[in-house]
Amino acid sequence: MTIIPRTTNEKHRKNKIRKILDAARLTFYRKGYLDVTMQDIIDECGISRGGIYLYFNSVDEIFQEVVRQRNKEKFSAISKAVQDKAPFTEVLDNYMALQKERLINIEESLFRAYCEYVFSKPKGTVLAFRDVQLNHLRKSVLSILMLGVSQGVIRDEKISRLADHFIVVIDGLSVLSLGGALTENVVEAQFDILSEMIKNIEIRSL
Repeated sequence: MTIIPRTTNEKHRKNKIRKILDAARLTFYRKGYLDVTMQDIIDECGISRGGIYLYFNSVDEIFQEVVRQRNKEKFSAISKAVQDKAPFTEVLDNYMALQKERLINIEESLFRAYCEYVFSKPKGTVLAFRDVQLNHLRKSVLSILMLGVSQGVIRDEKISRLADHFIVVIDGLSVLSLGGALTENVVEAQFDILSEMIKNIEIRSL
């Protein structure tokens, strides 16, 4: 009897899960959340129903994992830059560029599906999931601002409030973009305001 090494089995498992999640992400991009069925994901990834149910029990489970993986990927470069103590202005500019691109191309993000998911579920069942996503975003922004503090570029002055304001602006712009009411000029103007707020707490040499 041939015994398959555990490492090979684990690699096969991870590859299958990745294939399912990649296919599901594309499906959620196209159809949002409410219109997606398990059959849609099966058709997209080419894995049998039984094969998918080995790893996920529902579309809900798949969607939550897609969101978690997407957030991890989306901010991995910025997180690494913070850990590597890259120049604050460079990290901040990259973060803002990432957000601008997402807002202008909102149809290529999971935001529509995320809104449909959150608002279609009883409030109590999605609070924890929603809070995790908001905390992840807040930590990302706060880590960038604290990098500026540690490098002596900005003062540690109302940093937490500024991070919260970033999130409110970004989420508000996301809603406008989803409704087709957002232009690139509006995005640029709002991010200019955010940049000015940061400049107001810059440490200026006398």
